[in-house]
Amino acid sequence: MLSNIGIPGLILILVLALIIFGPKKLPEIGRAFGQTLKEFKKSTRELTSDVMDEVDDVKKEVKEVTK
Repeated sequence: MLSNIGIPGLILILVLALIIFGPKKLPEIGRAFGQTLKEFKKSTRELTSDVMDEVDDVKKEVKEVTK
């Protein structure tokens, strides 16, 4: 989705954000967005880890049953 924007599109988005939010609010918004992304990635990693643990448990059970 974002791969189709390109450099001119990013510049336009940044200029519009600067006009709408102003230069004082923009760093705060960027920081909040970064923290949100960090938390999302952390949650995704934890969820993936939980699912992989469940898959490993099921594999162990299948191996025990087939012995």
